[in-house]
Amino acid sequence: MRHHHHHHGHHHHDHGHSHDHDHHHDHDHPPHGPGHNHPHGGRSPVQWQTPHQPEGAKPAPVVEPDLDKVEAAFVDGFIAAPDPTSFLRLARIPFEILREGESLKLLRVEIDALTDVGSLTPHLGGSSFRYDPLPSNFISRRRRLRFIYFDGTGLTPLTYAELREIETRS
Repeated sequence: MRHHHHHHGHHHHDHGHSHDHDHHHDHDHPPHGPGHNHPHGGRSPVQWQTPHQPEGAKPAPVVEPDLDKVEAAFVDGFIAAPDPTSFLRLARIPFEILREGESLKLLRVEIDALTDVGSLTPHLGGSSFRYDPLPSNFISRRRRLRFIYFDGTGLTPLTYAELREIETRS
């Protein structure tokens, strides 16, 4: 064993690091190769997003984290319900609401089935795309739920999350 250290200030080990103490450097800093993910940042995944808010709208408050699951359960139950009106009452979906001084009346519940079967990948430079049909294990199916209210002049679609934020008139 030839491991002599003469302490003159600092070591001259060629590890690519400037440590002043002797360690096993192979486990201090794993290589940062492709797919290296750091759990830093403290951001939790976003559960719900509300795309375009009307002009001058307040930012949406933090919504309960399982709202997507509650909405999915609502969709399944509503589709199977023999009496949709009673189901809406049971789910506490308001038939009339007052929003910003105007009365909205529920006309329709829309449930769209969406299935993503292909993907687009931009080529370098971004001016063209590559299209690929998705294999069955990558196909994504989801439902989109909208409540269509009449505001006196036109139709106002509301998401489940938006509906839960509005004060209801009993």
